[in-house]
Amino acid sequence: QVQLVESGGGLAQAGDSLRLSCAALGRTVSPDAMGWFRQAPGKEREFVAAITWGSGSTKYADSVKDRFTISRDNAKNTVYLQVNTLKPEDTAVYYCAAGDIRSYYNPNLFRSWGQGTQVTVSS
Repeated sequence: QVQLVESGGGLAQAGDSLRLSCAALGRTVSPDAMGWFRQAPGKEREFVAAITWGSGSTKYADSVKDRFTISRDNAKNTVYLQVNTLKPEDTAVYYCAAGDIRSYYNPNLFRSWGQGTQVTVSS
């Protein structure tokens, strides 16, 4: 079982940028796919972005694809989410997830989750 540890959240103002990190620990073999999700207060958790560990293929939710970038560092077993031009509606707990390659095509199949990192954006 992989352990996922997120970091990089915090307080930001509208228009700012943040870089969230997710370290995958406890495995010598990286997961096939990694993803980022977020959950705003009173709302369900929603998919944000996903990346395949091998080829680096990426996919995004339509609401963030022009502002967010997911990437990975194989050597560090770490996935990043660069979030630019933050908006108050980006306020949420951001979760990292790991899974097999099916998770990339169907984000509902991600099974390993981090504890989340809070992002709060003020206007």
